[in-house]
Amino acid sequence: MNNNFEYNYKLSVIVPVYNEESTILTLLDKIINIKDLDKEIIVVDDGSTDKTSELISKYNKKNNIRYISHNKNKGKGAAIKTAKQYITGNIIIIQDADLEYDPTEYKNLIYPIINDQFKVVYGSRVLGKSRYSKNFTSIFRIFANHILTIISNIINKQNLTDAHTCYKVFHRDIFNNINLEEDDFSFCPEITTKISLMKENICEIPISYYGRTYKEGKKIGFIDGIRALKVLIKYRYLK
Repeated sequence: MNNNFEYNYKLSVIVPVYNEESTILTLLDKIINIKDLDKEIIVVDDGSTDKTSELISKYNKKNNIRYISHNKNKGKGAAIKTAKQYITGNIIIIQDADLEYDPTEYKNLIYPIINDQFKVVYGSRVLGKSRYSKNFTSIFRIFANHILTIISNIINKQNLTDAHTCYKVFHRDIFNNINLEEDDFSFCPEITTKISLMKENICEIPISYYGRTYKEGKKIGFIDGIRALKVLIKYRYLK
């Protein structure tokens, strides 16, 4: 998509990170090197026990990023809640630090918001080109994501192909009105459900995806899927 990005918007990139010493600097370079896009990078280290914190601290001395560190691991949702306090942009995107998602796709993702077509955009791995390891665990994750998306669609009366994608993009007006409560990966179905309750339509844009295995550092698992189901019910029917 060839777009003109001379506009009065600023993109806030939220990067929650936990034990990603092998990928974090490469990711930050990728984001910084995106041309013709006014942006800020907000990195929240969620109590990493490897060299992630040290690497980000050194990187921050030479690059203009906002860096916040939790003194213990609180969860991805908690990291996003922390980052929310420092946002100054008009558009917000959530970016994992593990290189599964490609920052060079930002312009496509924010285009519908810039042009006032939508206020929420999800990057869909289903609609785009995704690469997974061909083992049982990866196949199970694909199947589980598909089932969870179907259940989410039924509960929230939506028609998404990938409800649990990392790439969630918001106009600031929407993001500021979402009261985030979940601290772990459950923030994901929480956000989708609360957007549904706001009667806000979600635009899906195809994205590329390079899935990791658990051996390579994948953190989300079966228990997180069970929690997601509970959260969908909690915020749709019990709150």
